[in-house]
Amino acid sequence: MIALDATARTDGLAIGRGALPALHASLLTHTPEQAITILQETGYASGEGIYRAFCAWLPGATGLEQPEDLDAAHLSQVLSDFFRMHGWGTLTMTSLGGGALALDSTDWAEAEPGTAQIPMCFVSTGMLADFLGRLSGEPVSVMEVECRSRSDGRCRFLSALPQTLQRVYEEMAQGKSYKEALGAA
Repeated sequence: MIALDATARTDGLAIGRGALPALHASLLTHTPEQAITILQETGYASGEGIYRAFCAWLPGATGLEQPEDLDAAHLSQVLSDFFRMHGWGTLTMTSLGGGALALDSTDWAEAEPGTAQIPMCFVSTGMLADFLGRLSGEPVSVMEVECRSRSDGRCRFLSALPQTLQRVYEEMAQGKSYKEALGAA
């Protein structure tokens, strides 16, 4: 039996990959708006536990004691290593301008390639919003704009201040691309 000291424990929970598709499928009895809200709220509720797991993982993986000790130049690789090691997939993080960051993954766990007409990683958007908000120390929103579930080559999540993504969403609803909407900032 392996004993864990109190500092190694987190409130994270490992679940099998089949849980996310099952959750998506079980919500088909709800209206799409209800299902999306339930999935996003589920993700948001998991963000704190995932952030705590990240804080517990960080010293052993990087030698740094606190997330705020991370150099911005290494943040993308550290986040990618953490999420990959915890079963979510690899991530790359880049600045898009207009106050937004893009988080891209070609192997994101929530995506079910070729199964949808719209981006479907709703648990992930909620989880990443809470996680990145804790990491940055300010409220952020996350919106998925490309998704392997709708046969895009990658899942792309935008992270920005809530008012920035609200504006991007509104401009996309009027027919602009997210890149055009961000360029309007």
